[in-house]
Amino acid sequence: MKMTADELKNFLMNVVTMIEEQKEYLCELDRKLGDGDHGVTMSIGWQAINDKLNDELKYEQDCGKIAIMTGRTFLSAVGSSVGPLYATGFMRGAKAFQGKTEVNDVELKDFWVAFVEGIKERGKAEVGDKTMVDSLQPALETLQASFDKSNNFVVSFTEAVASAYQGMESTKDMLSKRGRSSRLGERSLGTIDPGAASAYLILETFLKTMNAKKVV
Repeated sequence: MKMTADELKNFLMNVVTMIEEQKEYLCELDRKLGDGDHGVTMSIGWQAINDKLNDELKYEQDCGKIAIMTGRTFLSAVGSSVGPLYATGFMRGAKAFQGKTEVNDVELKDFWVAFVEGIKERGKAEVGDKTMVDSLQPALETLQASFDKSNNFVVSFTEAVASAYQGMESTKDMLSKRGRSSRLGERSLGTIDPGAASAYLILETFLKTMNAKKVV
């Protein structure tokens, strides 16, 4: 499949909408584990991206520049730990899109591989720590394995999102090992990690954006 710069921006706008819809849910999850502000924090970051999409990025056709500006904007708007994580993800992924007004299956796969690896490298979290990595790492592994077989990004990403969902759900049974929620001990059991939830929802939104193109 192909994704144009305008379709990439459409994905980002769809994330803006999704985060607003899920803001209270994400805060509710975070109230059980942390400060209760994860949804608000994500909203602040994505509203800043929304402003950028309607201003500096409105006519931008370089997919790499769009991804870089998305990361920088999120970082500038969000002071918490999630800011540098998503910023690193988008800016690492941007290398796969550099100078391109339209990207193909391989470039889309390379973007998401770099996106996840960038977040992992920046955050130093591992699967089992009850973080966004519990959604992202299974997605990464599935995407790579599936794409090696099919060379079809939509098929592979569909499977990756399913793996991300399973990873997100698995955080219910994990003890928190990172951040303030790590102090809760066994009280952190039974709740989905809010970072894992928002990461899954972003991947799901990308899949929905692609499926809306009706190209498989």
